[in-house]
Amino acid sequence: MNLLETITTGKAQMPPRLMIYGSEGVGKSTFAASSPKPIFIQTEDGLSEIDCAKFPLCTSYAEVVEQLKAIRDGEHDYATLCIDSLDWLERLIWDRVCADYGVKSIEKADGGYGKGYTYALTYWREIVKLLNEIRARKQMAVILVAHAKVERFEDPEHPAYDRYQPRLHKSANSLVCEWADAVLFATRRMRVDSTTGKAAPVGADGGERILRTNGSPACNAKNRYSLPSEMALSWQAFMDGMKAGAKK
Repeated sequence: MNLLETITTGKAQMPPRLMIYGSEGVGKSTFAASSPKPIFIQTEDGLSEIDCAKFPLCTSYAEVVEQLKAIRDGEHDYATLCIDSLDWLERLIWDRVCADYGVKSIEKADGGYGKGYTYALTYWREIVKLLNEIRARKQMAVILVAHAKVERFEDPEHPAYDRYQPRLHKSANSLVCEWADAVLFATRRMRVDSTTGKAAPVGADGGERILRTNGSPACNAKNRYSLPSEMALSWQAFMDGMKAGAKK
């Protein structure tokens, strides 16, 4: 076959691949549970108060892979796959790396010097491969939930500053963020008093909950959907933003 015959044009309509991260209790899991027909793979025990379909809690990397393959190969009508959470999945991956090398700490794996984190990418790539297969075969959206951390960012054009990042090792974080169509930072709207320097929530219930969709000195974020830089933390607001972006 002439390779030129394989060229395609136009936009490919594929389900979204999302990572949403933020502090505990802000509403990340609720956002994921509001997606169409979600099924959760649990790596941490935090869904007891949310009415959703979920597999039993995973206690090993092998169990995560087994559940992903069940979604990929089985007959079902689920439309969204959710992993909650990525940082607890990373711990299971580190446990697998330690078992591979017969050590108790990933810092000692593969001879030390941080090589264990590089080796862990082998398992992260297997997860990404399975997610791609699920998305393609089952036409399912994927939502990855993670907690946030504050990390020093070395900006080559400006002095270093702190910003929010997903709570993952930098190698895994780079891989997952590059793979995702949107990295969304979930937070509460705050107002800083210019005289006291103290932050106070804006809105009820500890502050209005919002999603930030574009990167800034405050947080790591991105999107491929022309979303507004800030929107309400709700699945409906996200879908409305995607539809508006598509019209552009």
